[in-house]
Amino acid sequence: MQADNKIFDDFVKFVNGAAGTLAGVGREAEASARSRAREWIGGLDFVSRDEFDAVKAMAAAARDEADALRARLDALEAKVGTGA
Repeated sequence: MQADNKIFDDFVKFVNGAAGTLAGVGREAEASARSRAREWIGGLDFVSRDEFDAVKAMAAAARDEADALRARLDALEAKVGTGA
């Protein structure tokens, strides 16, 4: 009976050790995959949300300024056209 318990205890220790090893391998694989993904994404030309919002605001301001200049030009052309 004692021999059966010893074999069972050894088997349980083996299974626990294997489970711990597999968990460690899984964590290491996940960390490696995350690292490779960061490297790959970092090499692409992505912009941050703050940079995107800043450029979007600059484009809107430029569009507003172009509209204002177009209105001034139309007014000047109308003035020159009627005065000639």
